[in-house]
Amino acid sequence: MAKTVIATPDAPAAIGPYSQAIRIGNALYASGQIPIDPKTGELVPGGITEQTERALLNVKAVLAAAGLSVEHVVKSTVYLKDMNDFAAMNAVYTKTFATEGAIPPARSTVQVARLPKDSLVEIECTAIDG
Repeated sequence: MAKTVIATPDAPAAIGPYSQAIRIGNALYASGQIPIDPKTGELVPGGITEQTERALLNVKAVLAAAGLSVEHVVKSTVYLKDMNDFAAMNAVYTKTFATEGAIPPARSTVQVARLPKDSLVEIECTAIDG
């Protein structure tokens, strides 16, 4: 199967040798999104709530570029700079992935020593179409 690169100006451009997402057949593998505003190229101001909101907007933009939505996500991984931010991150995450009637994806959440641009959160996902 051929790999298809998914790219959108509605999410931050890759800051290294990787793609925003790769589609193979009906599977989409999205790179981690940090809370960069794609219009400014800068990390959004604020704490974990604002940064999680922006990271999820970026995830949704990449999914949309592939013709998908959060309902297609089957697995996500959340990387946190500080696990003490879990409850606040989870409150924002719930609004996106666990709305009424939705089936939330499988998820792992881990604390890491450092994230790109010293962000507080990074979110990646795998989505299936169909």
